[in-house]
Amino acid sequence: MITVVGTGTGAPVPEDVLTGAGLVVGGRRHLESVRLPGSVERVVLGALAPALDTIGEYVAKDRPVVVLASGDPGFFGIVRALAERFGRETLDVRPGVSSVAAAFARAGLPWEDAVVVSAHGRDPRTAVQMCRAYPKVAVLTGPGAGPAELGAALRSYERVLVVATALGSPQERLERVTPAEAAARDWGQAVSVVLSLDERRSLGPVRAHAGPPVPPAGWALDEGEFEHRDSMITKFEVRALALARLGPRPGELVWDVGAGSGSVAVECARLGAAVTAVEKTPDGVERVRANAAAHGVDVQVVHGAAPTVLSDLDDPDAVFVGGGGSELPAIVTACARRARRTVVVAMAALDRVPAVRAALTGAGYGCDGVLLQSSRLAPLPGEVTRLAAANPVFLLWGVRPAARREGVAQ
Repeated sequence: MITVVGTGTGAPVPEDVLTGAGLVVGGRRHLESVRLPGSVERVVLGALAPALDTIGEYVAKDRPVVVLASGDPGFFGIVRALAERFGRETLDVRPGVSSVAAAFARAGLPWEDAVVVSAHGRDPRTAVQMCRAYPKVAVLTGPGAGPAELGAALRSYERVLVVATALGSPQERLERVTPAEAAARDWGQAVSVVLSLDERRSLGPVRAHAGPPVPPAGWALDEGEFEHRDSMITKFEVRALALARLGPRPGELVWDVGAGSGSVAVECARLGAAVTAVEKTPDGVERVRANAAAHGVDVQVVHGAAPTVLSDLDDPDAVFVGGGGSELPAIVTACARRARRTVVVAMAALDRVPAVRAALTGAGYGCDGVLLQSSRLAPLPGEVTRLAAANPVFLLWGVRPAARREGVAQ
């Protein structure tokens, strides 16, 4: 039997758990916090594979093993690895208070509406995009993905970072800092968890479910749901297919280049992606911000002309290009060099289709597209209905081959 005990956030290890143990495995600070008989073998948990091999030797001999872990070991913890290797029936898990629960408790906040993401041993981009997209996120940190790195990535966002260090120990502390302040410090190795908060929305509405908001029941919203100028907006028929090809999802970053009203940006954000909207006109910038606020989502709005302004942005997973004029081929080329998955381009001018297609295929993408022609129902006098044709729009999309997605140029 393997007894897994959660500790490290203030809960002591029950002495009876250690009685009769042949092997005790844990981090150095966990092992130093308990008194063990001299006959017990100790393994300091560093690299996981050797520790699992040693545990396996004891399990094969039916000798009891105790594993000491931080907080709740079933929450982004060692329980997964143990269950996969030895089977869940061999485990007796005794959870403690998770570092996430402890951090929110110390901050005086409920957390059923928080998004929790681990950056420990994982790509930190996911944690960054979650913090950009959601108002309340807990990040389990790791080397190269601590408060300084999160702060640097969130400088332009209205966030407060709550850094919880050494939870449950005499050295415990909780610090509230701006992203810029977090980025300027060396936080050491004792950080337990970082809370990223949009304090305007840190107390959300009462809910019946935990975790991030439920995805919207529908998308491709009517144009009337957005502020726009002279019908300069991606029509919902085009937007529906564009969203399907973009595939926006939590943990990813989407660019909306030539955002106009920001309808595509807002819809991507409603589906959980972090979004950067690029718009060259000052009134367009304010319009995108107003539409994002009206729909309760975060959209980073960058004022500037593509492709020049794109060089200062983080690499996206997907890009929608809805404007560009004569610069369109250059813009698409710049986006294709940076995107990890896909680039989707909408255009009304037939003359620009060959150049855009060449830009996508020249960057190594598989390219496909359609001409969208739709007619909407429109009333006529006498309570009859006609079909009103909308302007045709070309939609092209390039998809990076799966084998090359990991090698995107930085």
